[in-house]
Amino acid sequence: MGQTVVQKIAQAHLAEGPKRPLRTGDFVSIRPHRVMTHDNTSAVMKKFQTIGAKKVHDSKQLVFALDHDIQNRDELNLDKYRAIEGFAKYHGVDFYPAGSGIGHQIMVERGYVVPGSFVVASDSHSNMYGALGAVGTPIVRTDAAAVWATGEFWWQIPRSVQVVLEGALPAGATGKDVIITLCGLYNHDEVLNAAVEFSGPGVASLSMDARFSISNMSTEWGPLVGWFPVDTITIKYLLEARERLAAQGVERFTDHDIERWMTNPPQPDLDAVYAARIVLDLSQVTPHVSGPDTVQIMSSLAEIEKQKITIQKAYLLSCVNSRIEDLAAAADVLQGKKVAPGVQLYLGAASKWVQEEAERRGIWKTLLDAGANPLPAGCGPCIGLGVGLLEPGEVGISATNRNFKGRMGSRDAKCYLGSPEVVAASAVAGFIRGPYKMADRTPERVYQEYPAEAAAERVDILPGFPERVRGRLVFMPQDNVNTDAIYGKDYTYRDDVTPELMAKVAMENYDPEFSARTHAGDVIVSGFNFGTGSSREQAVTCLKAKGIPLVISASFSQTYLRNAYNNGFLCIEVPSLLKRLRLQFAKEIAAKLRTIIPGDEIAIDFTCGVIGWRGESFTFPPLGSVPQSLVIAQGVENLLAKRLGMG
Repeated sequence: MGQTVVQKIAQAHLAEGPKRPLRTGDFVSIRPHRVMTHDNTSAVMKKFQTIGAKKVHDSKQLVFALDHDIQNRDELNLDKYRAIEGFAKYHGVDFYPAGSGIGHQIMVERGYVVPGSFVVASDSHSNMYGALGAVGTPIVRTDAAAVWATGEFWWQIPRSVQVVLEGALPAGATGKDVIITLCGLYNHDEVLNAAVEFSGPGVASLSMDARFSISNMSTEWGPLVGWFPVDTITIKYLLEARERLAAQGVERFTDHDIERWMTNPPQPDLDAVYAARIVLDLSQVTPHVSGPDTVQIMSSLAEIEKQKITIQKAYLLSCVNSRIEDLAAAADVLQGKKVAPGVQLYLGAASKWVQEEAERRGIWKTLLDAGANPLPAGCGPCIGLGVGLLEPGEVGISATNRNFKGRMGSRDAKCYLGSPEVVAASAVAGFIRGPYKMADRTPERVYQEYPAEAAAERVDILPGFPERVRGRLVFMPQDNVNTDAIYGKDYTYRDDVTPELMAKVAMENYDPEFSARTHAGDVIVSGFNFGTGSSREQAVTCLKAKGIPLVISASFSQTYLRNAYNNGFLCIEVPSLLKRLRLQFAKEIAAKLRTIIPGDEIAIDFTCGVIGWRGESFTFPPLGSVPQSLVIAQGVENLLAKRLGMG
């Protein structure tokens, strides 16, 4: 059985894991090529100090780039920035001050991301690195601190979904339209927490900037990785980057490296096993708009133009669509025109270098002459910081990657997403439209899912980890049980909540009777995407306080899963068990029972990855030394402290 490219790249960066080729579901320790943090570097510094670390394991792994709150001149923020810079100088870490650009752009532009590398960042849009043939994936702050201290972090190998691109984009359609189309066509968690591998003849027709846009905004689609193959377009980009860096006396990769990527690029095995396959005909993609307030709703530009949706603000900025190609496309639309009265167009380049190049080519002047308001290279309004935010009642069209309600300003505003051309044309017209008429069509939905079952496999059990767990089955049949349902907002921000109270209010918003009907030792089984929503760790620790030994689900929110193991709490994915329970308790589910307790026992055997219930067996990827160590230590901070000789 062959490996996907994500499995192969993870294997190449493996620090600890199974002594066999990696498979979906394996928990491993990865030694990433690079780790980037931005303004949240200060929070990671606190985590780093909490675990007792004194020095950075490998300063060459780390990159700091200040990009989020750079318009904030408050002394507290400036003090934070100075502390980050001081830490970087002391430990020899590459540091990019405010105004240098958005961290993700710096990572690709400055040569930190290369084909076949495994690169992470404490930011959700780390998927963007996949455009260069790398595995780019987000991590949380605790993980970043772990990499700083030990050079490693734990990761679970995700399932892989192959996205085959055919044909070529018609005139007027962009990479942004490709990802908007995918978000709208496949909006039922088809790729949630997966690794998406783009392939097919259509890839060759996409520019590097288009690939960056698609990989970047794949985050909003749901996957953890958005990988593109390495081809002549990738190599051309790398050669240009190498020449640019060499002029500054910087060498991150050599001619020999480029030759190696040309002759032996990272690629999946021919017999790689995928969880699903999507086919998209690029020739059928036309300009589309997402929103309002969600990327899962899309409308063709031709359709939305008929509504003449008046706008007050337009945004040409962010890490998804403010590179040279994007700015040039917008400038072509705005050439000789002016932004409509009553509309404010905000402009920010992805990096200082991008702005300088745009200025050199005359692109920047064209945008300013049209009436654009320039902002420093950074996140700005995209993250809801600085000037130009949406006010109550306003409508915005944005070339950013997220339009969640309230993200770019008031919750009483509306935000739509479109390509740079659509943003520019809308800014001139005063309502959402494109630069010219386009066909009104949506590509066909082509999706095939492949059944997969974990192979039974024996593993060694470390001292202190249970070989088996038995408990009463507690079935919560709903999908998308969110963290608010698990642990409500009334307790999240209180500092006086005891473990006893945490246990009592666990699942209170899901089922008010949950606490009274359940007890310590019960095993929860739930639906898909358990733990979605906010990142509150109490949604894990309240179940530990309740005495729940583990949660079994068809799938987990990746943030919840990381919080669980980072707090030493067991979670395992067994979709086959969920399907069986849904058949068995169809009447109870139809009656809308929130919690179903059949009264019998479920048994989990960790030595071979098998669950037993009513004489049937259900398999899951066995937990090796990496997750076992986290559970034994009661969390990653304790484990790190022990490895650093502090505990």
